[in-house]
Formats: sequence, C-alpha cells, structure tokens
Amino acid sequence: MMAQWAAGWAAHQPDKPAIVHEGGIVTYAGLARRIERAAAALSEAGVGRGDRVAQLGLNSPDTLVLLFACARLGAILVTLNWRLTPAELQAIVGDCTPKLGWIDPDFAAALPGLPRLASLAGNGPAPADGQDDDGVLLVYTSGTTGRPKGALLTQRALTWNAINGLHANDLTAADRVLTVLPMFHVGGLNIQTTPALFAGATVVLERRFTPEGFCAALAAHRPSLTLLVPAVMQALLRHPDFAMADLSCLRLIMTGSSTVPAALIDPFHARGVPVGQVYGSTETGPTAICLRADRAMAKIGSCGAPAPHVDVRVVDEAGHDVADGVSGEILVRGPNVMAGYWNDPGATAAALEGGWYRTGDIGHRDADGCFWIDDRKKDVVISGGENIYPAELEAVLAACEGIAEATVVGRADPRWGEVPVAVVVSALTEAEILGLFEGRLARYKHPRAVAFVDRLPRNVMGKVLKHEVRTWLGG
Repeated sequence: MMAQWAAGWAAHQPDKPAIVHEGGIVTYAGLARRIERAAAALSEAGVGRGDRVAQLGLNSPDTLVLLFACARLGAILVTLNWRLTPAELQAIVGDCTPKLGWIDPDFAAALPGLPRLASLAGNGPAPADGQDDDGVLLVYTSGTTGRPKGALLTQRALTWNAINGLHANDLTAADRVLTVLPMFHVGGLNIQTTPALFAGATVVLERRFTPEGFCAALAAHRPSLTLLVPAVMQALLRHPDFAMADLSCLRLIMTGSSTVPAALIDPFHARGVPVGQVYGSTETGPTAICLRADRAMAKIGSCGAPAPHVDVRVVDEAGHDVADGVSGEILVRGPNVMAGYWNDPGATAAALEGGWYRTGDIGHRDADGCFWIDDRKKDVVISGGENIYPAELEAVLAACEGIAEATVVGRADPRWGEVPVAVVVSALTEAEILGLFEGRLARYKHPRAVAFVDRLPRNVMGKVLKHEVRTWLGG
C-alpha cells in the first residue's frame, strides 16, 4: 500500500530530508506524521474509500501529503490543472464529484461551490482501509472528442510506475531530485517525484519553473536528477544565468512529453550531462519506455526500450505485430496502466483492448530494441509540454455563425515546439476569431494565429484532411 512508503523509510532514516521546499525541510519521519494527520483530517471530514478529493494549486508538499493520505484511506486524489479556466475546472469537478477540495487561496474563485477541507491536521488515528487495487489518482486529459477524460490510476499502478522509474533514472536513496514541472501532470508527479519517495531519496520541490529559480536550486541543493520538457529546456538555454550555472551535480536530465529536437539536447551533452527520455501518457502512469543515461548520447531522438515491467508492441492496422524498422501503432501493457476512464466505459473499452493500451502513436523499433516515435496521435498539439486537443478549439469555432468551416492543427514553433493554428473559411478578422476563446479555454490552448482559406480539403466522407492542412501550413 502506498501509504506505507513514507512510514517505511521513516523507520530507517527518520531525520533524512524527504522534501525540501521554499527553505523548509520535511523529514521522512515528518512526512509520515503529516500523512497520518492528513488522513485523519480527511476521515473526520467524511472522506472514505472511493471518495474523491480535489487539489488545485502550485507545487507544494501538500499535494504529496494528500496523495499518500488518500492512499491510506482508499480515497482518490484529483489533481487539477491550475492553468484551466474556471469553466473547464468546474466541468471536471462536475464529472468526478469530489467530496471536498484543498485549494490554494490564489485559485479559490475558480471553484466557489466546492466544499473545502479546513486543515490537513486531524486529531485521531486515521483508518487504513486502502488496498493496492483501489484508485488513488485521477488525472484529466483532454480527449480527441474535445471532452476531458479522467484516467484512473490505482495504488498498484503508481507502485509499479515507481519501480519503472527507479530503473529509468537509476534512482536510489542517495539521489536528490529537483522537481520544477507541475505535479498536476503525471510527468511532474510520477516520472521522478513519487519514485524518489519510493526510493527514500530527497525531492527538492519548486512551486513552479522559472529559469532563475532553477539555477538557484542547482547552486543551493546540488540535485543529481531533474525532469525538463522541451519548452523548459529552451527557456533555460536562452537565459543568461544558465550559461554560468554549474551542472556538475546533475548525472541525468530526463525529458519527454513530445519529440525533443537534438538542438535542445546537444547543449546539455556538450556540458557533460546526458539527456534521457521517457515515453508514455497519463494512461500509462506515465513511464512505459525509457532512454536511460547509458544510451542517452548514442540514441539521441529515441525514447529507448520498454521499462522492465512493461510490454510494448508495434502493430499494423489489423493488429498484427510488425518487423523491426516498420512503423505501426504502439501498444502498451503493464501493471502501471490505468484502470480506465472515469464515467466513460465506452472510451475505456476503445483504449484498452485485451489488456493492451492503444496509444494512437505511430512508431517503430530498431534492431537494438529501441523505440522511435514517428508521428504522434493524429490531432494532438504538444505545446510547451502541454497537450492541446484541436477538438476543444474546433468546438468553439463551430459555435460561431460567422465561420463556415474550421479546423485546428499544429504548426512548428521554435520556442514551444508546436502551437495551435486555426484554419478557417470566414469573413471575420483574425482578432475577432481569436477573441472567441477568451474566457472559454485556458490561454495556453488558444490558437496563436488564424489562416484563411477558400475551403478545407476533405475526403469522400467529408472528413477534413488534416495532413494536407499541416503540409500547407508547413507544420
């Protein structure tokens, strides 16, 4: 059971820092106590097995305390993306119906009707009803239908993901992990952070990423591991402080979330720091395939080999395995894979076939057993590490009477990797079309530009041929 991780390490190294955050230190003994008290507080507030608890805020030890407190009770933590609009957050809360929330004051106005937990410090002993097969983490990921889907990960899935994380990062109790990515994503939470606590390591937790804060944390805490997405890597490389930063403490930087260009990797390799990669998704915990430090410099561009407790196949359209070097859809199976989508049995059945998760990503395996991603899911735009699904944006455009036809595709961008672009048949101005998204969707999802065409290319069934649109845009 996940709740035992901190208590187990507290018995061996009670005074060792588990979490370092904003000048404060939470030891393993202190973390175990905080989890116990938080579980008691949740129980006293009526939270029990299967109940959902929503959390909204920047990175804080509270997120980790709540996760393990929910594990103790058999409850489910719902980590909410603070970049979403109030309307988007309210739709998610309406779907998963949390019993209560733990909300940072800065975000309180976004969810005015959600009951709040008054404190994470309960009084009595907390029940220990949680089991390995209980759901413990519910993370919403926007679906290709435009409606967010909640991927439910069990305690068993997070435990096996942690084991895969130990292998991917060669993580031990001696490591110090610098976490700068948001923990409302499984990447920031589960690629290095929860595996570090499983291993008895120390997590240096930043509230959010800034180049200045990253460089200061390097100097002050000398971390051995960190996780960066391409947009963060680029921000660091462009910042004047980074050129003078001492990277000698880092033995590995992990990256992922999208295709990572060699131009972002090479500068780190030139300074002696290998850049590995993790391939996966919210649905896989996420660690499914990993490029470890020992292959990082020889296999730039590859996402590596399957994690030890994960099976990966590459199949053709008929579901048959293809030969090495041949592209096909990547399927993933393992104990780290989600139990299913919350309140969506149809989507669950479509995504999980015979125990295999259908990623929708196209890739191939080389003769060395390493995997390469050739194309991503058909529509997703990955901008600065965030998944943006065009269907959400297209729904906004479709509701406007002044737009005859519309689609949204990704266009290559030197800073963000990709940005969404609206391609429309309309007499409206670009400013009028971009204004449709204000207050409707999170700003990072907004199209960065509008392209006007006389008509959209379609097949005989009327479906927009997005690959032709992308080619026309040069994306």
